[in-house]
Amino acid sequence: MAVRQAAAAAAAAILVAIAAEAASVAAGAKVPAMYVFGDSTADVGNNDYLPWSIARADFPHNGVDFPGGKPTGRFSNGLIGVDFIAIAMGFSRSPPPYLSLLANAANSSSEMTRNMTMAAAAAYATGANFASGGSGLLDSTGSTISMTQQIEYFSDLKDQMSTRLSAGRVSALLSKSIFLISAGANDAFDFFLQNRSPDSTAIQQFSEAMISTYDSHVKTLYNLGARKFVVINVPLIGCCPYLRSQNPTGECVEPLNQLAKSLNDGIRDLFSNLSSEMHGMKYSIASAYELVSSLIKKPHAAVFLQR
Repeated sequence: MAVRQAAAAAAAAILVAIAAEAASVAAGAKVPAMYVFGDSTADVGNNDYLPWSIARADFPHNGVDFPGGKPTGRFSNGLIGVDFIAIAMGFSRSPPPYLSLLANAANSSSEMTRNMTMAAAAAYATGANFASGGSGLLDSTGSTISMTQQIEYFSDLKDQMSTRLSAGRVSALLSKSIFLISAGANDAFDFFLQNRSPDSTAIQQFSEAMISTYDSHVKTLYNLGARKFVVINVPLIGCCPYLRSQNPTGECVEPLNQLAKSLNDGIRDLFSNLSSEMHGMKYSIASAYELVSSLIKKPHAAVFLQR
């Protein structure tokens, strides 16, 4: 009950800001808002509000290159991919972590919320980030905020919006907004750690379960009003430093990279099929797999120098 009351207050703050939507777009934003879902590749601080979780980035040297030089909850020294995508959309950076909105709303009286200045409200008009480091597409992955829970948080937010705005107004806002998903790597990690030498049947069953779950999540978001999707696929996870350090040769773990590639093929086919089935759906897939691969193969081209 307390969480839903806080969600209502957070939604009220966002609704005040919706009145400034036209001004926001005029100022350079290409879409009204962004709603972000995923794991540590997209988390901008939600896990800081999970006292039981060790999957946090609220300590140095996280944030050392971020404006101010302090940890922000991002699993990075500075900005992360969703920040750069948000900047490309005309925003200053990723929308704020959803749990920070709940915390701020819980610490504010309803009178203060109603009387928020438009400047303060504009910070909420950019949308919300629900991503949680350590989570996956499967509910069994991790112990932070599952993808199912992230979408439920968004549903709660939409419900609160719908009590204050017409259904048509909410629908129009969401249909023009970006829904970004960056997930799948942790699921693959967990599967590989539990199946060091999986056979083809195990890999096929896992991949089918992943794509089926992804399908369900996307359809749920679509039914809640999402129409424009940005998908960041599974990166070249077999080349992450930890796994390479555990490999006697020091090389990338190719079976895990092949699993990531298989999942990405499934994600590509899934969105192609869904876009033909669901009216008005549009999507773009950013290949984290190819990006990391190109950086490993040609680091000098990206001005990465070993010192």
